[in-house]
Amino acid sequence: MTSKKIVITGPESTGKTILAKNLAEYFGVPWVPEFARTYIAQLQKPYVKEDLLTIAKGQIAEEERYAVYPYFFLDTNLLTIKIWSEFRYQNCDRWIVEQMNAQKYDLYLLCKPDIPWEADPQREHPHLREELFLIYKNNLESLGEDYVEISGEGKARTEAAIEIVKDFISIAKYDI
Repeated sequence: MTSKKIVITGPESTGKTILAKNLAEYFGVPWVPEFARTYIAQLQKPYVKEDLLTIAKGQIAEEERYAVYPYFFLDTNLLTIKIWSEFRYQNCDRWIVEQMNAQKYDLYLLCKPDIPWEADPQREHPHLREELFLIYKNNLESLGEDYVEISGEGKARTEAAIEIVKDFISIAKYDI
């Protein structure tokens, strides 16, 4: 059995973690937290480009732990690390790109920046969410990934995502 992986992605402060938790709870399956948040929180210094490789390896290791489930949700994946590296450092480690291209994801839920910004010590660009959203969208399209944009606030956002996932599951049912 190959697990179906549903990635919640998008710019900072677009409700990815809440959405991943809500979807996992609704469908009774696990979700993979964003490894970068835990890693950066334990650093005793600002992160640097070299930390992104460690974060990428940790993210993959976390994903692999959940491969025993028929499907699960991910609060981000290597695409975010690639985009962030290119945005912040103007390039990305080749290993991260190779691993990103080697990983198989079945559906992306791309969160629109249409909810209020919430300050957080790890968030850096409150005024660039629209620009970053377009970068995510362009990357998903250039990679040929299946994605659906998620918009709306609160319960409406979650309900819209639930319906999309229900449709995905019914289509992929023979594999789950």
